[in-house]
Amino acid sequence: MDTEKCAALLCVLESGSLSAAAERLGYTPSGMSRMIAAMEAEAGFPLLVRSRAGVVPTAECEALLPKLRELARIGGLYEAQTASLRGLETGEVRVGSAYGAYYDWLAGTIAQFSARFPGVEVRFLMGSSSEFYELLAAHKLDFCIVSRRESDAEFLPLLRDPLVAWLPAAHPCAAETAYPLARFEQDAYIDTYPDQETDNARAFRACGLSPRAKYRSIDINATRALVAAGLGVSLCNRILCSGLDLSGIAVLPTEPLCELEIGVAVPAKGERSPAGERFYQFAKQRLPR
Repeated sequence: MDTEKCAALLCVLESGSLSAAAERLGYTPSGMSRMIAAMEAEAGFPLLVRSRAGVVPTAECEALLPKLRELARIGGLYEAQTASLRGLETGEVRVGSAYGAYYDWLAGTIAQFSARFPGVEVRFLMGSSSEFYELLAAHKLDFCIVSRRESDAEFLPLLRDPLVAWLPAAHPCAAETAYPLARFEQDAYIDTYPDQETDNARAFRACGLSPRAKYRSIDINATRALVAAGLGVSLCNRILCSGLDLSGIAVLPTEPLCELEIGVAVPAKGERSPAGERFYQFAKQRLPR
């Protein structure tokens, strides 16, 4: 199977149409159609369902998608490796940080890297630690700053960060030295990023606690406003407090203390692309402490 054709088919499915994929990849629409037709002839069955609304994969194509993605990835690695052996620095690196406190450092590192290796395209992705680990496992991410998860990815620790309780200033525990973690089951709880595998959710599960959310938020600033208004309590990574206006909020450590490890996660050695490995080694020399 031609890996270039695999990448083209995946681009068609991502774009939703043959013409859009052709424009992205530099083909003519007719050339793209012939390429997909050749793949379908080789497979012996249709790969796409075509309609005025665009294209979607057939059931048979859906079953092949994991292999198609792997073939496209291997083809990209081959091209990058051969370019490297020819003395050319090319490829794409996808990076991200789950914590805004590292955005400036990561952006500065990308700027320095791009100046040194202009042939490598760097994409900055947004997401949570759990989402980034899923992308690492799917070979869709090369470098990220996250909290540690159970994974085959290589992890380089940067710091230990505690979870802290946010309480309204008038809360009975606001003047205490710590907030009992078990009390989250009693007080009105404001859940940030509900139904996601967050550090908060993992900490509660590890302690056998199940707070019932009275309010739900998908933005840390919205959670901050709800707490400051006296509507409830919340749990937050201390690193996320940086730069926030916490007026009207008491920030307390939890009892027991809940700490998590924040660091750099990259694919395991041998799974990294040449460009991804180059960026990792470049960034490692400039890591913040």
